[in-house]
Amino acid sequence: MPPRNAVAGIDVGYSAIRRSSAVCLMTWDDDSIDWKIRRYRATDSERLETIRSTLGSRSLRAVAFDGPLKKGFSHIGEYRVAERMLTKSFGARIGKPGQSNSPVGIRLNEEANNCVKLVLSVADVAPSPSEIKIAEQCVVEAFPSSYLGLMISDPESIGAVRKNRSDKFFVALHGDGTFLRLLNHLLPCRRLLRDLGEVENHDDRASLICAISAVSVAIGKYCAVGDNNGWIILPPRAFIQRWAHDLLLKNEINDLASGWFYQD
Repeated sequence: MPPRNAVAGIDVGYSAIRRSSAVCLMTWDDDSIDWKIRRYRATDSERLETIRSTLGSRSLRAVAFDGPLKKGFSHIGEYRVAERMLTKSFGARIGKPGQSNSPVGIRLNEEANNCVKLVLSVADVAPSPSEIKIAEQCVVEAFPSSYLGLMISDPESIGAVRKNRSDKFFVALHGDGTFLRLLNHLLPCRRLLRDLGEVENHDDRASLICAISAVSVAIGKYCAVGDNNGWIILPPRAFIQRWAHDLLLKNEINDLASGWFYQD
């Protein structure tokens, strides 16, 4: 790979009042890893200004969006394999993705599609790997809560509920050193120019995990669940806890005849 690289992660929100959307640009070279995060409201002008000023004219290895996406970036409107794979037996432990055919899922799908088109218009995104390809460019779907939850050894012990689940997982994984091990696995022998513990806003954290998901895909160390209706990126196999790995295999075999569990 070139000595300097960049990816982006976008926490997709649809509020035109609160700055509940966020974009994270993560860069690295031979020595270090850095990132910057900006929040925005989901209005045409603010979305455009924030994404353009953060990502514009850059070459990106991958971009990950926390919002449902399918091949061709068309309307989804159904309960997807990717969502079912991360719901059955997972919901009570680490939460679950929303359904793309629910009112919230439909709005997120629309906003995610808007964000993808905008990013592709302002940045040069590298080609997609064939295993999870939904476009010529490396555009992927992330779901931070599941990405984090699969790396937790005992989710029940954390005492998380829906409204704080991903934040509690983020704090736990930072506290036990998992994030540092993960980044060292993905991008070895580099120092962080910022402290992960200083990322405290919920949406900032989500965009950062999206960016890490994009790094995973960019360097080919990731797992994923899904089909042509969309793939959700998961951590590298070495970081998925045994209980979670067993459930993913069980779901693939028992329910989801059309569902795939791709492992690095």
